[in-house]
Amino acid sequence: MNAETEHPLPPALNAAVTGPVTSGHVTPAGTRRKARPRLDLRRLGRAALLGGGTTRDRLPDAISHVVEAHRAHHPDADLEPLRRAYLLAESSHRGQMRKSGEPYITHPLAVTLILAELGAETTTLTASLLHDTVEDTDVTLDQVGEQFGEEVRYLVDGVTKLEKVDYGAAAEPETFRKMLVATGNDVRVMSIKLADRLHNMRTLGVMRPEKQQRIAKVTRDVLIPLAERLGVQALKTELEDLVFAILHPEEYEHTRELIVRNAARADDPLAEVADEVRKVLREADIAAEVLIRPRHFVSVHRVSRKRGRLRGADFGRLLVLVNEDADCYGVLGELHTCMTPVVSEFKDFIAVPKFNLYQSLHTAVAREDGQVVEVLIRTHQMHKVAEAGVVALGNPYAAPPEEQSASDGERADPTRPGWLNRLLEWQRAAPDPDTFWSTLREDLAQDREITVFRPDGGTLGLPDGATCVDAAYALYGEDAHACIGARVNGRLATLSTMLKDGDTVQLLMGQDPASEPSREWLEHAHTPVARIAIQRWLAAHPDRDEAAASEDEKAEKPAPPRPGGETSAPSPADPGTGRTGSGRDSRRPGPGPGPGRTVSGKSAGRPAGDGAAGDRGAGDRSAAAQVLVDRPGAPVRLAGCCTPVPPDEVTGFVVRGGAVAVHRVECAAVARTKSAGRAEVGVRWGEGAECRVTLVAESFVRPHLLADLTEAMAAEGAEIVSATVEPPAQQQVRHTYTVHLADAARLPALMRAMREVPGVYDVSRAQPQTTAR
Repeated sequence: MNAETEHPLPPALNAAVTGPVTSGHVTPAGTRRKARPRLDLRRLGRAALLGGGTTRDRLPDAISHVVEAHRAHHPDADLEPLRRAYLLAESSHRGQMRKSGEPYITHPLAVTLILAELGAETTTLTASLLHDTVEDTDVTLDQVGEQFGEEVRYLVDGVTKLEKVDYGAAAEPETFRKMLVATGNDVRVMSIKLADRLHNMRTLGVMRPEKQQRIAKVTRDVLIPLAERLGVQALKTELEDLVFAILHPEEYEHTRELIVRNAARADDPLAEVADEVRKVLREADIAAEVLIRPRHFVSVHRVSRKRGRLRGADFGRLLVLVNEDADCYGVLGELHTCMTPVVSEFKDFIAVPKFNLYQSLHTAVAREDGQVVEVLIRTHQMHKVAEAGVVALGNPYAAPPEEQSASDGERADPTRPGWLNRLLEWQRAAPDPDTFWSTLREDLAQDREITVFRPDGGTLGLPDGATCVDAAYALYGEDAHACIGARVNGRLATLSTMLKDGDTVQLLMGQDPASEPSREWLEHAHTPVARIAIQRWLAAHPDRDEAAASEDEKAEKPAPPRPGGETSAPSPADPGTGRTGSGRDSRRPGPGPGPGRTVSGKSAGRPAGDGAAGDRGAGDRSAAAQVLVDRPGAPVRLAGCCTPVPPDEVTGFVVRGGAVAVHRVECAAVARTKSAGRAEVGVRWGEGAECRVTLVAESFVRPHLLADLTEAMAAEGAEIVSATVEPPAQQQVRHTYTVHLADAARLPALMRAMREVPGVYDVSRAQPQTTAR
């Protein structure tokens, strides 16, 4: 998770550590609101039970704080729904007590106050007051709908838990599934749930330690990532601190001591730099408000782990608030001109907002004593959205201002971000609650999103670490089963290629209706929608998956041991393999070869492939070279993930059945296997080894190039097994050749000869995907 916007310390520690802090709500410069005292919910709850101030024509005293916070954001709000909602909630919960000892009505009051402080509109607050009535009292959803309308009914239903009596152990995951589906139609559902969880976490001390830990872990794994993705930093940061205190009490206490000691210091470098920044901006005639933002506990803990000993400037950041977007860049220019900027710390989230709506400029300036002060620059509106996220967007059903109306008459909904669409898509296919629950946590653990571009100019949002496999399923759904490869930034790429922010990706789809996914695709599927779709297909076609596994087993059948304890892998013509290197049925592409595969020199109507790692049965995988192993009597198999051939540097590991799997040393599987504690086995190439290898030649377009290139290859003793040539693009052309060499030692000479052909500017081995996940 990032910490672009830091929230003040937990309320219980504010006074002791930092003194009064600025509210998350920012008013226009020069109009300050007085800080309200913390709400005494016990007193107000009991006052409500005694009937104080609950006459029909007057707002109950118990919701006066809610009304005050609400009016600060929405001066003209109609308060009648709040009055009626409070009266219904109070009468329904009357007699119920929380485990902490307060009347139960104090809980919906506190949740509603949290949302009111963030700027939620009246409908959200009305539903928040009623959010537990259907679950814990005799009030029904129909009654809520009749008295308050369908929107309030929908919100209350969205946050109402499913009964354990009906769902048993699946109640919690199924409740979250239901809540997420409801959030997909109205994001206010999750706003209420987050505020509800925050108040429950604040009062968790009355629970048994084991229950505290269970709730804290769900909060950490699910609610905090959702708060981050919805941009509600004010809730996310306090939830982080409360979870930190429960799950890591020793580190929490150490961090608290660091903060207390820093607060007792006579000097404050942040205050000194803040004064200097104010002076610079006054002289530049830029109207701005400069505030000190103390880091919350988890942020201080992260910084201390990163930097070691903390100095005064590490305990907070400066926040500069201005009126217009252009003023943000004006402030940045003045700071970089008049102070010493740390250029590496600059980030522009205004020009390129984060996926959770966050906008701000980030920079840092250095003091003469070497301390670095981080500075956040944003407008007042940006700050409101940074703190409240989707809560600040108001009612997604409200009619937009005329100047913001879409040209087609429909309103674009900014509360339905791409990550939520993807989550809703895969959850439908999750076969059971356990799969949904584990996949949800895994999906939410991806805390960074990248944007890749389609050839038509459209964009695709994916989690960091996503591959071409993920892009295919995100774009085409289950039709991606027919994907045979990709181009990334115009170059052919394997389906296992990891995408980077800003890449342009083109998915190549097979023309053969029998195209199918491979089990190997699961190794490269990073998103739930891709993994679940592949798993569903494999489960629906067990016969083909078993046949593929059986064919792989035959392909890897070990050769008999050679005299003297050395073992050799089978040759291409070894009758034990049952094949000669043409590979598996070309209709079953693995993740590696990407665009198309050629069989016996024919492309089968598909784009040309590069023969890289993962191409089961094609290219290098079927190469048969003599391998010497430091394990007498052990059979040998060449790993299909990296397709080693001489003169590659290789290593080995003992696998099931006592065989030794041989990998290229740079193969990602080597690092994973070593980290799992598996011992390496010494392997080396024997003399005079044959090999089959896939080479990629890139050249400029010229007449007779193909003839000259194939002639040069033949002169080096290379037997061309298959070849594909892509259509020229921008006067450049890419050739892919699978060749058989009687002596693998001739491979470097062959590649040199190909490079020397006029017009050829690069020749390379088809490389495996080496990035370990």
